[in-house]
Amino acid sequence: MAMLISSSNPRWSLPNLLTYGRVVAVPIVVGLMFWPEEYWMRWTALGIYAVAAITDFFDGYLARALSQQSTLGRMLDPIADKLIVSACLMMLVANHDITGFSIWAAIVILCREILVSGMREFLAELRVGLPVSTVAKWKTTVQLLSLGFLIVGPAGEEVLPGNIAIGTTLLWMAAILTLYTGWDYMRAGMKFVED
Repeated sequence: MAMLISSSNPRWSLPNLLTYGRVVAVPIVVGLMFWPEEYWMRWTALGIYAVAAITDFFDGYLARALSQQSTLGRMLDPIADKLIVSACLMMLVANHDITGFSIWAAIVILCREILVSGMREFLAELRVGLPVSTVAKWKTTVQLLSLGFLIVGPAGEEVLPGNIAIGTTLLWMAAILTLYTGWDYMRAGMKFVED
């Protein structure tokens, strides 16, 4: 195992292994959410999702602390984030955990993810970086928290009454921050678009 996790092979560095784990967590969490009436599955989905969300912080931190930053890690990290957020949002809408007008909050979040991904791809061709802003980090934190509350959904109501309302409120807060950061990134990116 010591040979597997080494700085000599960046593909198998600890930060990248954490990112791979986040990608693997996506189908597991989605699979558990297919049976929303089974509360134990909701709690298991929340547990796996929470571990994945925590590794989102640690993979970047460890990559910097251990000097194990890699091109693969920089590419996979945002992809892993978008996969788990998008998959969870779609399942929550499909399961009617996100309903009514709140579906618009989910749409805003998904559209922003596509917009920023497209912008980053375009700017990468120009060799221009689009750094993550502080507000975007707050948006990600609020978004991850909201999804956690909503994934456990009604099962969480037995432990924390108002769990779904908290998750929905945080989802709207994330959507508002999403609009702000999306516009901010778009404005920054448009400086490099020629007429």
